Amino acid sequence: QVQLVESGGGLVQAGESLRLSCAHSNSSCSSIHMGWVRQAPGKERECVAAITGRGSSTYYADSVKGRFTISRDHGKNMVYLQMNSLKPEDTAIYYCAADRNPKLVVIGRAGSWGQGTQVTVSS
Repeated sequence: QVQLVESGGGLVQAGESLRLSCAHSNSSCSSIHMGWVRQAPGKERECVAAITGRGSSTYYADSVKGRFTISRDHGKNMVYLQMNSLKPEDTAIYYCAADRNPKLVVIGRAGSWGQGTQVTVSS
């Protein structure tokens, strides 16, 4: 299991930006695939972005393509989610997720999860 700690959530207005950060405990991060999964009240869990261990490949949900960017810094054991042009429908708890199987991250079934950080976008 990988220890994950998110930060950076908050309350913003529509059109503004936020950057989420996730600190992880695994120094062999090239073998750990990571992603950001959000959960809004009454909605299904959705992986909005994922990145492979080496950072060579990324995935984005259609709902965030062109607005969100996932990146990772191996030297700092960090993963980031830059969220631009935020919309009220982006309001959710955002979780950092990690697994050795990238498919599990994308389908929201990763083995390791952070505690989540709330993102609220007002109209």
